[in-house]
Amino acid sequence: MKNSDYYVQRNNYNLKTIERLLDESLPEFCFDYFVAIEGQTSTLTRLNYAHDLKIFFYYLQERTFRGKIKVKEMSLDDLERVTNTDIEYFLGYLTHYTYCGKEHNCNERAKARKLSSIRAMFKYFFNKGLISVDNSSKVSTPKLHEKPIIRLEQNEVYNIIDTVESGNGLSPHQMAYHEKNKIRDGAILMLFLGTGIRISELVGLNDENINFENNSFIVTRKGGNKSILYFDNDVAKALMRYMDQKEQQKKTGEESNALFLSNKNRRITVRAVENLVQKYAKIVSPLKKISPHKLRSTYGTQLYKATGDIYIVADILGHKDVNTTRKHYAAISEDNRKSVVGKVKLIKDDDE
Repeated sequence: MKNSDYYVQRNNYNLKTIERLLDESLPEFCFDYFVAIEGQTSTLTRLNYAHDLKIFFYYLQERTFRGKIKVKEMSLDDLERVTNTDIEYFLGYLTHYTYCGKEHNCNERAKARKLSSIRAMFKYFFNKGLISVDNSSKVSTPKLHEKPIIRLEQNEVYNIIDTVESGNGLSPHQMAYHEKNKIRDGAILMLFLGTGIRISELVGLNDENINFENNSFIVTRKGGNKSILYFDNDVAKALMRYMDQKEQQKKTGEESNALFLSNKNRRITVRAVENLVQKYAKIVSPLKKISPHKLRSTYGTQLYKATGDIYIVADILGHKDVNTTRKHYAAISEDNRKSVVGKVKLIKDDDE
């Protein structure tokens, strides 16, 4: 399987899911909207829109229209009747709601994302002249509180790598698989902590993407663009060790050239990577909820401290907007603020 095939398959899955949601869970007029935004959005973005709008129209059916109109029967005239107050009630509903027999909760950021999806749809139909008013534009975005940057400290980075190698702290059940997977798991953690790549980028890697001549590899970024990133000798050793193990075990199958494989000899999944990161992180840092994204934050933080160059960090992490990087790592400036304490003297020392 070629590297591009992974992303093609992922996009095809997203497209099929969007099509199903349009057929089963969204009004007919939404079809035109999703066709219109296809050229400006990724399949993942459109899939998120579809899921958000599915919840919104379900709410309109059950609460706003009180079951008098089914979602599939809703028209643009019905959409025009939705007031800004209706949308505000919807945001309140999202705090805790039941859908398909399951309870859900949305925090302020999840609410803001759903409101963004709703606004984009309203704006499209308003700009096309198909509705006479865009009431979504009258709704204020929920206030977003800054989240603290959760990351591993340097000693925790050392400890998590040691834990992967030794298995100390793992349960008996986990130890049963540890000897088989520790080289792979170590290479995954080293790649996260040594390059800051996204989990989707890691899962999509193939053997041929790795070049040990100059310690580089090719990743497919958000939007499909490809970039060349570099790793140090420690990461190179971990990757070589793992790829040598794969070669010795003579892995075969249509996905055997995927860089990281599951125990079933298939390309490792995002969920499996999330689970293995959490498994080791809970041992070395039980009070922090460490995910692959937090390992990315760990790398970004260390890189910013080492270089002081926010543009380099943005480029390597693949942020299109440097303000995204600045927002995530500006908290590091607190260290600088602490370092200047006492530099300006107000009272003369006794020995002066």
